[in-house]
Amino acid sequence: MTQRLPILYSFRRCPYAMRARMALMKASVTCELREVVLRNKPEQMTRLSPKGTVPVLQLPDGQVIDESLDLMRWALAQADPDAWLGVAPQWTERVIELNDGPFKQQLDRYKYSVRFPEHSREHYRAAAQPYLVMLEEALHQHAGKGLVSDQLTLSDCAVFPFVRQFSKVDLNWFTSLRHHCLVEWLQRIEAGPLFQSVMQKYPAWSAGDPLTVFGSGATTP
Repeated sequence: MTQRLPILYSFRRCPYAMRARMALMKASVTCELREVVLRNKPEQMTRLSPKGTVPVLQLPDGQVIDESLDLMRWALAQADPDAWLGVAPQWTERVIELNDGPFKQQLDRYKYSVRFPEHSREHYRAAAQPYLVMLEEALHQHAGKGLVSDQLTLSDCAVFPFVRQFSKVDLNWFTSLRHHCLVEWLQRIEAGPLFQSVMQKYPAWSAGDPLTVFGSGATTP
């Protein structure tokens, strides 16, 4: 009998789903991928996770993981070739906490400033700047190679998609910053094989579609 694969509900451009896919690929976890259109979420996904956000991973035993960080840690618990989980755990938690909290809040306001007319887009961009400065200083301490180590780790993978999203709002402004380590770190990860391998385009999934396998032939940065 063929072993069932975990089922991953994902949306290509969602930063939470991006970081989950990067961890799954790093860990060489093979899944059945179901690409989601967020305005038309499949009932199969919302039954598993009523909050209706991606990523959602359903394991063969029925267990559901619907928080991206939990999914990343689960994947790396299956295989962690570069020991990401053991590197500077307290600093890793702090970097991710600030990313997922205050930085993400200002990112949303900066990207969608028309929805938040209380302040200008530049105001929200400036409010996010202290976090970028912290990342620049952290990278500088590690020769620009990683946020908590001289290599990429869980923290880099977890934070990168959000910094990338921030940079895309005004790329010329972002690349003109004095944050040279941060800009180079972002460009290096974005061009690297790990990120490229998880950004292939897939059609939206519908029940009865042929199985789409994600994760085979995994690559590393």
